[in-house]
Amino acid sequence: MIVLDTNYILRYLLDDNHEMYLEAKKIIDTNACLVLNEVVSEVIYVLRGVYSVPKEVIVKSLTSFINMQNLSMYEPKDTLLKALQIYESKNLDFVDCYLCALAHKYEVKSFDKKLMKCVTG
Repeated sequence: MIVLDTNYILRYLLDDNHEMYLEAKKIIDTNACLVLNEVVSEVIYVLRGVYSVPKEVIVKSLTSFINMQNLSMYEPKDTLLKALQIYESKNLDFVDCYLCALAHKYEVKSFDKKLMKCVTG
């Protein structure tokens, strides 16, 4: 299994360096790959903060990416996909959306009022 880092996923999603994109595409499309939840958070941070990609585009492209059959994650993919849905609809950063998505499985504690509003529904 191959563990993918943020830059590898960014090149795959953005195709801003075609040579790197082709290498990433070949590896990602043909191998079993592991994507860490922290890496997904960093990908979103870079897409939004550095490339100014709209949330809707981030959610759409990452949803397609995460749904690839050969990708594995530590948490069930459904949890991460739920976090992306929350991210698209709420004014929260992605890590808070991820915590909100985990609230069905774990008790989440925070002093962040916006996060706790999301957690409690």
